[in-house]
Amino acid sequence: MSFQIIEQAPARLNRSELAVPGSQPQLFEKAAKSDADVIFLDLEDAVAPDEKEQARKNIIQALNDLDWTGKSMSIRINGLDTHYMYRDVVDVVEQAGQHLDLIMIPKVGTAADVYAIDMLVTQIEDARGYQKRIGFEHIIETALGMQNVNEIASASRRNESLHFGVADYAASTRARTTMIGGVNKDYAVLTDPDLSGDRLTHWGDMWHYAISRMVVAARANGLRPVDGPFGDFSDPEGFKAAARRAAVLGCEGKWAIHPSQIDLANEVMSPSDEEVTRAKLILDAMAEAESEGKGAVSLDGRLIDYASIRQAEVLVEKSQQIASR
Repeated sequence: MSFQIIEQAPARLNRSELAVPGSQPQLFEKAAKSDADVIFLDLEDAVAPDEKEQARKNIIQALNDLDWTGKSMSIRINGLDTHYMYRDVVDVVEQAGQHLDLIMIPKVGTAADVYAIDMLVTQIEDARGYQKRIGFEHIIETALGMQNVNEIASASRRNESLHFGVADYAASTRARTTMIGGVNKDYAVLTDPDLSGDRLTHWGDMWHYAISRMVVAARANGLRPVDGPFGDFSDPEGFKAAARRAAVLGCEGKWAIHPSQIDLANEVMSPSDEEVTRAKLILDAMAEAESEGKGAVSLDGRLIDYASIRQAEVLVEKSQQIASR
């Protein structure tokens, strides 16, 4: 291991993250009673310009009045390039900051963007005497943000998670797609003809590189990587497939843009009973090996060493988090 110690973000379940428009307060109570781990009340894309001010008021009232027990609460503010952003931060944090766990910052492009919000939030917290520090979630959804993802990830001690914003990222990179997440039939490999002249088409995941790069930046800085939206909420199998791909790459959560996607995200992003049972067997086997002065042991014909312990501990810890929730 490197001599540099990575400080881990606060342990927070982040399997599912439900998006709720701030302009639709009739949805708030249902969201509060849902099984989502994290809820972000949205002031940005889901809110029309002439509804921004009222949406802020709606969110402040909801944070103060509703019972959000068991949820981590976040707000998605407007971008730093808009005149809405500063009032989003000032109004909500001043008037309801004690009930806020996270601030989601969209279209983060540079470390300076993070610094600007950090300064503003710090001043409000100090002025109000808040004891709890509000964390930051960053959406990596532009070419500039992806270019600077490493610097963004390390820009503030408030940082908790990086999220992949697939739709705006596609627009920023001018990708030839209009879908929000999922696969594209044109992102495929055509095999050479076989002896009969037939050729096979193998679809690929056009977001693999972007998500993988974000995951590395997040994990290298002790943050949670979270996959963003899957637009077709009438396709649960497509959602689960996208979530599984993200989970394989290291993401520990996925957005739900519709309540029907919450359980799907929780299912995919939770370790299975079989995985947890095997992880516990690994820990038991290694404990026995250590007592005998061994650094590795065989379990079911496979080598287990100290790297296996770290992998097993992650699974067991996650299962304990879920159980305690």
